[in-house]
Amino acid sequence: MIDERYELAVGRIRQMKNEATVEAPFQDFFYKMADFVLMIDEVRTLITGNAYSSLSFAELEEWNHRLYEDILPDRYGTSYGNPTYAARQLGEEYGQILSFLYTELRGCIAYVFEQKTEYLDILFELLIEIYNQFEEGKPDVGRIKDIIYWYASDYCDVFAADRVRVQINPKESFAVDIVNNCALNDLRYLYQFGEYIGENELRTARHLLELPEDVIQKMADVYTEGYRMGFVNTGKDLSKKAVVDIRYVLGFERVIRQAIKNFADMGLKPVLYRAGVSVLTKRGQSKVGYYGGIANKQFEYDHRNDQALFLDKKFVERKLEVIKTSYEHDKEMARKYAGPACIDMFGEEPFIPEQKEEVIKLTKKQEELQLNFYSRQSQITNQYIHGDERSFTIISYPVPEIGDQYEEIFDEIIRINTLDSKTYEKVQQTMIDVLDQGEYVHILGGNGNRTDLKVRLLEPKNPEKETAFENCVADVNIPVGEVFTSPVLEGTNGVLHVSKVYLHELQYRELEITFEDGMIKDYRCSNFDEESKNKEYIFDNILNKHSTLPLGEFAIGTNTTAYVVAKKYGIEEKLTILIAEKMGPHFAVGDTCYSWSEDVRVFNPDGKEIIAKDNSVSILRREDVSKAYYQCHTDITIPYEELKRIAVVTRDGREIVLLEDGRFVLAGTEILNEPFKDGR
Repeated sequence: MIDERYELAVGRIRQMKNEATVEAPFQDFFYKMADFVLMIDEVRTLITGNAYSSLSFAELEEWNHRLYEDILPDRYGTSYGNPTYAARQLGEEYGQILSFLYTELRGCIAYVFEQKTEYLDILFELLIEIYNQFEEGKPDVGRIKDIIYWYASDYCDVFAADRVRVQINPKESFAVDIVNNCALNDLRYLYQFGEYIGENELRTARHLLELPEDVIQKMADVYTEGYRMGFVNTGKDLSKKAVVDIRYVLGFERVIRQAIKNFADMGLKPVLYRAGVSVLTKRGQSKVGYYGGIANKQFEYDHRNDQALFLDKKFVERKLEVIKTSYEHDKEMARKYAGPACIDMFGEEPFIPEQKEEVIKLTKKQEELQLNFYSRQSQITNQYIHGDERSFTIISYPVPEIGDQYEEIFDEIIRINTLDSKTYEKVQQTMIDVLDQGEYVHILGGNGNRTDLKVRLLEPKNPEKETAFENCVADVNIPVGEVFTSPVLEGTNGVLHVSKVYLHELQYRELEITFEDGMIKDYRCSNFDEESKNKEYIFDNILNKHSTLPLGEFAIGTNTTAYVVAKKYGIEEKLTILIAEKMGPHFAVGDTCYSWSEDVRVFNPDGKEIIAKDNSVSILRREDVSKAYYQCHTDITIPYEELKRIAVVTRDGREIVLLEDGRFVLAGTEILNEPFKDGR
């Protein structure tokens, strides 16, 4: 039945190429969509006939280019995926809708490689249904929106349900089979995923092939051991778990293959699923799962709010029902889910998106619905995958785009990711002993930095057995090098400023956030000439459409080795936040580091229990969980060179200086300044 539907749909779309039943300018759009579908059909024939995997490297490279060329930056100006071009050619309303249809159809690239013929049927039939409307003349916009609405509603139980299953069930093994079974020394394997393969992915894989086996083993070990220690350090029982959620960027298969073996020794099977490609499974432009090169970040950014075409209360309830039913169906497997193990990449040129008027935008009511959906979705997930029973780990490496000295930088990052944690543990404990005496910490910027912020600290009631700060020594959060806490919101006031920062792959210039009693009161940046666009940019991508956020974390980074390496190679603004947050004080807006697991008892290496895990917002979980969490956590770091002073003000009024002019001055922490000397 599925194959028959497929043949009928492709046959009808093939006819579209020989028809002139749609008036200009829409005919050109449908011709291009028909060309795309027929190209997908060609790929399907090659894959099902086992011919695709036998193609030469050059042939595979050409196919990859054909599949993605229409959205590459040099072609995007005349692509219907570009809402600006679509609106100019087709009119604003029709342009927005058909640009959405174009974008949704591009998911067929993933589906054809995974041989999900039912998904292809659904999308091809959607194209035909909308095409039929245009055959009758210029259709009513509302009618086209209705078709899209019912597509989203009717097939939510396919797309959203499958999305839950692939995230927890290791039987879905498309990508695992590639990683485990392909000859990784033959880079043709990269083209079997169906993702865009650029120079970053190819050169990463080539570089890993050049590394000795013991280095690959070391990289896999620090990644998987960090994951295991996340369970040990929080007293969680890993033996109850059976599934590890591996997330990474293509090119790292040699490390991933070894990691899968390491996880198997812990009794864990991998789930390895693609980042969402449908409006029904994506969350904005964020990537959750494995993915290849991002062919065009502007394209991703332009379509981050496409669900505005159909998002209403009825759809939210429908999707939540599907998610809950899916978890209930696989609840035994969900209980065995241990959490994500992530390898992030960094080093691409910072991306500042163009803010376009033609893109689909959420209304205020839809923004509220979206936030409500994310909150309730998290509650459902936590009902089946308890936060106090799961953990995670995350580690990062550079992509070749980081610069001409990529190989050197890569090797330096391996060194940073495997620094001796015992040295840091001792130095950081010295710092924590002072911080625990503090009523608040005063952070003052220098060298043009306008930060002037007082962060109030929770007071340990039993200092002999309790502490407010976690001594982070590289388990779940690699590399080593920070002490952090959940600050007391009331009494946390002032301005946080950083001249340039790169957050979630977006660059911010002169970012400034004002806090009042720990909540964001105001914000600005200088990315755009219009102040309203700067506000919108921060609201969308840092506040995640919330009217305000709390200061969920305050930390002091101690990894001066990473800082010196970054300065040496001039890669400061390209670093992932995972490393950047260890290179100075950082401040996370949103949820605390302990969200959904606040009641899990956590201890530092010295045996003291960490008691600062809640704030006056997160504690609301005991009354109304929907008011406690924001489903976001964004770290913002002030680099050492922009620091005048960090001082602890004790409860008896004394001031103890930790850092002065970007250097550690507290007795017992001076060793952290050694890399500065070596780096000169």
